[in-house]
Amino acid sequence: MTHRFTRRQALALAAGGALAPVLPALAQGQPAKSVRLIVPFPAGGTADVLPRLVTEKMRASFPNGIVVENKSGAGGNIGAAEVARAEPDGSTYLVSPPGPIAINQHLYKSLQFDPAKWVPVTVLATVPNVLAVSNKVQAANLQDFVAYLKANPGKVSYASQGNGSTSHLTASLFMQLTGTEMIHVPYKGTAPALVDLVAGNVDVFFDNISSSAQFHTGGKIKVLAVADQQRSQALPNVPTFAEQKLPAMSAVTFFSMVAPPGTSAENVAYMHKAVSGALALPDVRQKFLDQGAQPRGWSPEETGRFIRGESDKWNKVVKTANVTVE
Repeated sequence: MTHRFTRRQALALAAGGALAPVLPALAQGQPAKSVRLIVPFPAGGTADVLPRLVTEKMRASFPNGIVVENKSGAGGNIGAAEVARAEPDGSTYLVSPPGPIAINQHLYKSLQFDPAKWVPVTVLATVPNVLAVSNKVQAANLQDFVAYLKANPGKVSYASQGNGSTSHLTASLFMQLTGTEMIHVPYKGTAPALVDLVAGNVDVFFDNISSSAQFHTGGKIKVLAVADQQRSQALPNVPTFAEQKLPAMSAVTFFSMVAPPGTSAENVAYMHKAVSGALALPDVRQKFLDQGAQPRGWSPEETGRFIRGESDKWNKVVKTANVTVE
C-alpha cells in the first residue's frame, strides 16, 4: 500500500528538517574525535613541558579536544607501543625524545613496535647536549679536558641518565672521537646525576643544556662545550665543539612527533599545520628558548630525513661501544 503525505504532514516534515542541527564539515585531515598526544616519559621534564606548551595554542584546531598523556616506562617503549597499536585515524600521536623513535631499536633485543614504520609529523625542538664537568676537574676548555683525560686514563667518571640514554651514547661518541676512556656511572634520570656532579661525586656529565645551564651560570659546574652547530642562546659565551676543533662532536636531544603506521597524509598535514602554527607564536618561541630548546616545526619530509640520519649515527655509536639494554 502506497503511503501519501498530506500537505500538513509535508510542511511539518520540512519544518522539522529546518530545525535539525547542521553539523559543520570537518576540515581535510581534521580528526573526528579527541586527540591524544602520548609522552612516554614522566610529567615535569622537558619532554613533557614542550608538547604542553604547543597544545595550549592548538585547541581551536581540535574542537573535539586535545590532551597530553604520560605513559612512561622501559625507556619510552611502553608509551610508544600504545601509540603503535592505536587506530591510524589522526587521533593519537607519540611526542618523544629520540629513544623510542630513533635509538631503542639498536639497544633492545626486541620491541613491541617497529620504529621504521612511524609516520613522521614534525620536530618540535632540538636541545643541544653539553660537556659539563665538576669544578674539581682541572680544565678550563675542551683542549684542557682532553689532555686531562689522556693523563688520567680510566680514572675519570662520567654520569648518565641510565644505560643506553642519550647522555651515555653522547659520552661514548666523545670517547670514540677523542681516543679517551672514562668510567660509566649510570643514574636513574637527570636530577640525581646533576646532584652528584655538583657535589663532585662524579666528574663529567653530557647533559642537555636545559638542565645544566643554571648550574653553570651559578658557578656550581663548568660547561666546556656545546654539541651543536651553533652556540646556544641559553649559554651564549660557551663555544661549540666545532669551534674547539672537534666538529664531528654533534649531539642534540630532539623532541619529535610521529603517528601510528598507516596514518594518512591528510591527518599528518593537518597536525603539522597546527603544531608549526603554535611554534611560530612569539610567546611559545620564547618559552621554548627559556627551556634551552630551539623551536623547529620541520615538515614531515624533513623530519623523516632527520630521524633516519640520527638513527644511523647512533646505531654506529651503539655498535662501536657495544652498548646493550636488557
